[in-house]
Amino acid sequence: MYELKTKENDGDVMAFIEDVDSMRKREDAYELLDIFSETTGFQAKMWGPSIIGFGSYHYKYNSGHEGDAPLVGFSPRKAKISLYFAPGDPQREELLKELGKHKTGKACVYINKIADIDTDVLRALIKQSVAYLQETYPQ
Repeated sequence: MYELKTKENDGDVMAFIEDVDSMRKREDAYELLDIFSETTGFQAKMWGPSIIGFGSYHYKYNSGHEGDAPLVGFSPRKAKISLYFAPGDPQREELLKELGKHKTGKACVYINKIADIDTDVLRALIKQSVAYLQETYPQ
């Protein structure tokens, strides 16, 4: 049976950020930590070895696959910073049009640096994603 690798754990968020090679990415990670913490009201937790997540929800798909995931999160990766929002949220696309310079994947939004985006739109994306997931997957 498949076991999800990205689980909440007791990893040290600050130590993880301090381990980021690029000074700029490290500074952006601290700024993102503040933005996500203030906007969600949740404490940052490590999910797997490299995702900083906020809050959590339990999902169950029609296929029977189920698991837990952070409501929102980010990861300061070597190539780009990955931002994690709710997949499937129809309002996400509208907000992304106003975010600034980014690329999108299925569940991720990739940015080079915070200076490339509008942090007010980022906060709106965080709030919308949390609301959407809490409505879609009530506790």
